[in-house]
Amino acid sequence: MISAFVNIFKIPELRQRIFFTLAMVVIVRIGYAITLPGVNPDVLQAWIDSRADGSEDPFEAATALLNIFTGGGLQNCAIFALGIMPYISASIMMQLLTAVVPSISKLSREDGGRQKINQWTRFVTVALCLLQGYLLARSLENPGQNIFLPGLEEIIKTHGPLVPGFGLGFMISAVLTMTAGSMFIMWLGEQITERGIGNGISLMICINIVAELPGALVQVWKVYIGKPGAGAMEALTLLGLLLLMIAVIAAIISLTQAQRRIAIQYAKRIVGRKMYGGQTQYMPLKVNYAGVMPIIFAQAILMFPAQIIGFMFPQHQQVQQWAQWLTSGPPYVIISAALIFFFSYFWVATMFQPNQIAEDLKKSGGYIPGKQPGKATAQFLDFTMSRLTFAGASFLTLIYVFPILLQKQLNLNFTVSQFFGGTSILILVGVVLDMMRQVETHLLQRHYDGFLRKGKIRGRFDRPQSGSHAANPKLVVTLWTVIAIIALIGVSFAIFHGQ
Repeated sequence: MISAFVNIFKIPELRQRIFFTLAMVVIVRIGYAITLPGVNPDVLQAWIDSRADGSEDPFEAATALLNIFTGGGLQNCAIFALGIMPYISASIMMQLLTAVVPSISKLSREDGGRQKINQWTRFVTVALCLLQGYLLARSLENPGQNIFLPGLEEIIKTHGPLVPGFGLGFMISAVLTMTAGSMFIMWLGEQITERGIGNGISLMICINIVAELPGALVQVWKVYIGKPGAGAMEALTLLGLLLLMIAVIAAIISLTQAQRRIAIQYAKRIVGRKMYGGQTQYMPLKVNYAGVMPIIFAQAILMFPAQIIGFMFPQHQQVQQWAQWLTSGPPYVIISAALIFFFSYFWVATMFQPNQIAEDLKKSGGYIPGKQPGKATAQFLDFTMSRLTFAGASFLTLIYVFPILLQKQLNLNFTVSQFFGGTSILILVGVVLDMMRQVETHLLQRHYDGFLRKGKIRGRFDRPQSGSHAANPKLVVTLWTVIAIIALIGVSFAIFHGQ
């Protein structure tokens, strides 16, 4: 495996793709650190310092998902505060409409239909950005309405308002800035997909998860090693947590790659003087066919009512307690588990079409041994997929609930416990597997060894990277030159400001 990493930089095209991807990632992380025009950065810094002292967030389990998709931009009131979430929401909406509405489904199979649907997705993304940007900008006048800024109203009492000149001008500039930032992230993700390595949108989310890792490591160190009186028992507990995290990651990798292979036999047929068919192929059915979508749907349904309640009733303590109960109490775990099961089957029912698959097999002369072509084949595929979905939904529920239970038992911060399961680790493992698969494909095409001696890595995305070209070397050099200049300016400003 070490030789494979060394060989990566021997291939010019692959090297350019990697450096281009890293440059895009740096640009995105810079955007997450730039505060919106009009927001007082001193108030934000004082609030961040107060939270570093160990203040608790009653909604942290519910807000973890949006922190993943926004890279902390919501809490930083950054120009990329909306992150990639509007585009993800629009993509999910259009994907469901494509599976449910016959006219859109027919359009997706026509020439140029997929491009038109992608254009509609961008229009929906702009509309969602304007709506969410307005709600977020409006909440900055009274941060008590924003569940992502807990405790900020106390800082305002001593440091002044978060937005000193709040008014129509700030609202318009903030909404337009956040909308442009979200669309810019979407464009950067598409550029990574075309000229870089991996799926750009998923990589943006993955980087946001990795950005939380240093803070999680610091908190674990403070809890088990850095506190006064820490002894051998705390060190053993920390070692047990590390081993547990490795076991959870291994289990998620197994779930991501697990599949049921259905044998497909093709009948022999003679065309001219050649004989076709007669061979056996396999149809892979994934155990976790829905991926991380059921967890995203479940958290969104439970989180947005609490956000709306906090926006509408900021001064009613009982209503706020009810919202907290809905997003962090025992009913939250029970309802989330039920919703994960429901959406796992719902996603499979809308995306997996056994009747269409059976009809396509019949037209191409393929059949499943022991099953008659047509209706019997569709029933067999539907029954098999239902059993696989039950196993996948059960494991998804366990992975999702596990970090919440671990947080309660060991009194860990959710920033730490999210690396033991849930949405974060599922996305992280899937994106890393996909990137390794694409890198391995480049290595094998140039007659280098892959990462594994036997078999190949199966990523979450099974489409080849065709029709794309690596970024121009001059463009990569220019990007890194600009990044270096920005870094020097930032370091100089930090030194001057520190003095």
